[in-house]
Amino acid sequence: MALGSTLQNPAMRDPAWAGRVFWASVAVVLLLPALVATEFKPWIFFQPDNLKVTGKFLGDFFPPVIAPDFLMMVAAEAWRTIAIATAGMALALILAIPLTLASTSVLSVSALKGRMNVIPFVIRQATRWLLIVLRSIPELIWALVFVRVVGLGPAAGVLAIGLTYAGMLGKVYGEILESGETHATQSLLRNGSGRLQAFFFGLLPQNATELTSYTVYRWECAIRSSAVLGFVGAGGLGQQMDNSMKMFNGGEVATMLLVFMMLVGLADVLSAWLRKVVQ
Repeated sequence: MALGSTLQNPAMRDPAWAGRVFWASVAVVLLLPALVATEFKPWIFFQPDNLKVTGKFLGDFFPPVIAPDFLMMVAAEAWRTIAIATAGMALALILAIPLTLASTSVLSVSALKGRMNVIPFVIRQATRWLLIVLRSIPELIWALVFVRVVGLGPAAGVLAIGLTYAGMLGKVYGEILESGETHATQSLLRNGSGRLQAFFFGLLPQNATELTSYTVYRWECAIRSSAVLGFVGAGGLGQQMDNSMKMFNGGEVATMLLVFMMLVGLADVLSAWLRKVVQ
């Protein structure tokens, strides 16, 4: 009888049942106004007219175009896309690494006494606000600006990715370095080590795997971003995809989407290999 009452009473089966139901209800209540504000109506997809339009749109993707001359063009643009993402990441790293070192309080000598001095504190806060400004402006907006400055082509994409990703990398790098074990770094600083020495021999070895994994992930995101930037004239496969979509050539779009999937898979394999090397 006791077993039967336990099975019938959810609170007896799971002590946290009431709390989970409460927070799930709160989440639903908070989500509903957002769904109403965004006019999210998934049942529209299942209306007969919309199903017909969706079916025709997806049907245009088959079969993918595999003509040799088109594949050669896609290969060249895929290489250009990788180049945009890689050059953009290189620019982002050049900006993010010094900004990270300047904003990380773990490397502050004055903070070892318990409270950071005024000038180092102001410098770190200003650097963090600069990182906020860089990452708060989407790369698409930067691309629209640079397309007007440097003209159509990959250079605008490189600059757009470099600036936005510098802010993202600087923020996450700083959080990774400050959330890890800092005892070795503080010991080095207390014994007269310079900040760069404390970074290379204290912070970096303990966080190298996580930093590497996040960097490769951001490179993968940069490849995807280059597709979006291509729609505003920043070059790469995205620009060619935009041209094909304007010409209603779904087969060409399908081929380029498959190539994008291969590039993302390549980034995933590279990330796994680098994690093994760093470990």
